[in-house]
Amino acid sequence: MTRNPFAPGLEDMPACIPVFPLPGVLLLPGGKLPLNIFEPRYLAMTQDALRTDRLIGMIQPQEEGDASLHRTGCVGRITSFSETEDGRFMITLTGIARFHVEQELECRSGYRRVVADWCNFADDFEAGDDLSLDRDRLMRGLKDYFALHGMRADWDSIENAEDRQLLTTLAMVCPFGSLEKQALLEAPTLQERGETMLTLLEMSLHDDLKDDRHARH
Repeated sequence: MTRNPFAPGLEDMPACIPVFPLPGVLLLPGGKLPLNIFEPRYLAMTQDALRTDRLIGMIQPQEEGDASLHRTGCVGRITSFSETEDGRFMITLTGIARFHVEQELECRSGYRRVVADWCNFADDFEAGDDLSLDRDRLMRGLKDYFALHGMRADWDSIENAEDRQLLTTLAMVCPFGSLEKQALLEAPTLQERGETMLTLLEMSLHDDLKDDRHARH
C-alpha cells in the first residue's frame, strides 16, 4: 500500500488537535469517513482546521450522553470538502493515525481540544504492515452477517480488495456497537484487528442464533 504523499508523518503531528466526539463512529488509519457538519461549534472547528493543518480527531464518548472521552481516538485529515447552500460543510476525513488523549484543553469556539500523544502509534504512519487474513473464514462470516442485517454488498469488489483496505472498510461500516468499535480501534496491530473483526462477526451470529432458539421455545 502506497503512502499518500500529502499525508503528514509522525514528525509533523501537532501536540494539540480538535476532537469530534461521536458515539458509534469509527475512523481508522487509511479509512475514509464522510461527515455532514452543521452544528455551529463544529462548523467553527472545520473552518479552523481548513485554515491550518486540516486535522480533526474522531473519538467516542465513554457512554452516549457522557462528557468523558475514551482514551484512544484516530485523527483524520480533511481530504475533500464542499459548502452547501444552507450553511453546512460536507467533508471527508482520511484516517492518519491513532492517538491517546494526554490532557483535555479549554474549548475553543465551543469545540473540544486535546493534547495528543502519538508515541504508541508510530506504525500507523507506515505504508504497509504485515497482515494475513483468513479470507475463507472472513467471507463466510461476512455473508451470514450481511444477510442477518439486511446489508447488500458488491462481493466481487470485496473478494478483490487488498487485505488491509478490506479490513479497514469493513470495521468502519459494519454496524457494531460502540464498545466493539472501540475494541477494533484499540487493537495494537492490524493482525490483531483482523482477529478481533472475525471474532465480532462470529459472536454476533452466535448470539443471534441463540436468541432465535429462545424465541421459538
